[in-house]
Amino acid sequence: MAESMKGLKRTHRCGELSAANIGETVTVMGWVQKQRNKGGIIFVDLRDRAGILQVIFEEADCGQEVFAKAERLRSEFVVAVEGRVERRSGAVNENLATGEIEVRATSARILSEAETPPFPIEADSKTKEELRLKYRYLDLRRPDLQRNLMLRSRMTAAVHAFLKEEGFLEVETPILNKSTPEGARDYLVPSRIHHGCFYALPQSPQIFKQLLMCSGYDRYFQIAKCFRDEDLRADRQPEFTQIDMEMSFVDMEDVIDVTERMVAKVCQDAIGLEIPLPIRRMTWNEAMNRFGSDKPDTRFGMELVDVSGTVAGCGFGVFTGALEAGGSVRGINVKGQAEMPRKKIDGLVEFAKGYGVKGLAYLAVLGDGSFKSSFAKFMTEEELKRLVEAMGGEPGDLLLFAADRLKLVWSVLGALRVELAKQLGLLDDNVYHFLWVTEFPQFEWSDEEERYVAMHHPFTMPMEEDLELLETEPGKVRAKAYDIVVNGMELGGGSVRIFQSDVQERMFQALGFTKEKAHEQFGFLMDAFKYGVPPHAGLAIGLERFVMQLAHTDNIRDVIAFPKIKDASCLMSEAPGTVDEKQLEELHLQITE
Repeated sequence: MAESMKGLKRTHRCGELSAANIGETVTVMGWVQKQRNKGGIIFVDLRDRAGILQVIFEEADCGQEVFAKAERLRSEFVVAVEGRVERRSGAVNENLATGEIEVRATSARILSEAETPPFPIEADSKTKEELRLKYRYLDLRRPDLQRNLMLRSRMTAAVHAFLKEEGFLEVETPILNKSTPEGARDYLVPSRIHHGCFYALPQSPQIFKQLLMCSGYDRYFQIAKCFRDEDLRADRQPEFTQIDMEMSFVDMEDVIDVTERMVAKVCQDAIGLEIPLPIRRMTWNEAMNRFGSDKPDTRFGMELVDVSGTVAGCGFGVFTGALEAGGSVRGINVKGQAEMPRKKIDGLVEFAKGYGVKGLAYLAVLGDGSFKSSFAKFMTEEELKRLVEAMGGEPGDLLLFAADRLKLVWSVLGALRVELAKQLGLLDDNVYHFLWVTEFPQFEWSDEEERYVAMHHPFTMPMEEDLELLETEPGKVRAKAYDIVVNGMELGGGSVRIFQSDVQERMFQALGFTKEKAHEQFGFLMDAFKYGVPPHAGLAIGLERFVMQLAHTDNIRDVIAFPKIKDASCLMSEAPGTVDEKQLEELHLQITE
């Protein structure tokens, strides 16, 4: 039978006790991790979010009735224990924060009994994730997940403290919005009152935070819930949280300054990590050309080398064919890996094919200076030597090449260098390389829509010196946009916003919007701009991605209390689910095959 608290008050959490508490009488409460009955003495490991504490029951201390309760205890029973803190009678447990002490119980109450859980409640669980997510309320008892969520809480507390000190106002923006065509796919909510009309859940608070700048709020922030109906990855969820901010009367430098000081404050407060400031910067063009990615991992080298000029006119048709088609030939130098087994190289080729190229060309520079290559027979020895020299190759190096459209070459080699770094153990999770990537292209061409689309969003300000190219060469226009990156992951990004109505109209025209369409989608923002709008800029950081980095996990589900799986469903609550006919009738909806 479960007992009530009967006025009993907890004095400490389990993991908060230490040798400093020896001699004190305490009351602790938590879940039974393990019970070991050694005959006349029972050892219980008691767990709560602060840690594990060893409790000892001896009949001489606690009496027959309490000792009988201790005999009944099983895994995940919830108990309250009163007792005296003593120095541990056995060997000190170095693996526990409370390993020097134990509590000798004088009384106990069983507050709740428990069935045997479907998997052990332990850190670094080997249980399949699907089972753990079905019983997420049990999974969340695991110490490593609790550490992650407590880390997340410390990080958001640091964000609030920092931004409020910097004069930011916390303002909530609407969850039920109007759908806009740009960006990812919206989650739609049908309106019961407005027949045939739908709300959209926000992909970001973008328009509303710009309106707050129009309204004179000067510095806004929000820990904002956002929604995107898109395919999921390890670092992506249908609902996520971002640290969202906007500032008036500023330019890019002001936003970057505040953001990197906030990031440094959060890292210091959350895990004691010191981030040197200012954070290094790199233009988008430099990042793509050197690393093949606009979110480069700069913890290791293996940078891309453009050898298009070196191989022009050579006898290898794959290289020359790509160049004749307007493409590029680039490579990476995998130092010291000339003897990599052919099977492993074939695996890299298959990896590359997954990114859309037909394959990889390789050239191993052997210890004696000779070559082992997939294409050496098509090139003269002189051509091969020039190629090795261009790549900075030395005996023992493995050179890998991709030849195709430049965008594709960037993509495959950018991914390949990271894959090789993982395989070769070049990534240190305890090293943090933060980076600003700036001067993004304003537009990117969409083959699907056969038009230019905004790389960030339609409200991003082009660089002033590129404004003259908006109508004539939009592909060359650079944006006043900036992303903050750490260890190959985009933490967040932002931009200086367009605040002049004539520039905004030109931007919509470049995106293929008619005046009518632009006003239909963004009319209330454009109308607001008629009444005096300050220069403004902002940024948003993905909270979950930030927590992932500091928690050393590559799975976003490890830092969200109740996450979704790859098909955007919840295994625990079984959402999404069907609704009854009456609800559909009220919304004027009908489900068709």
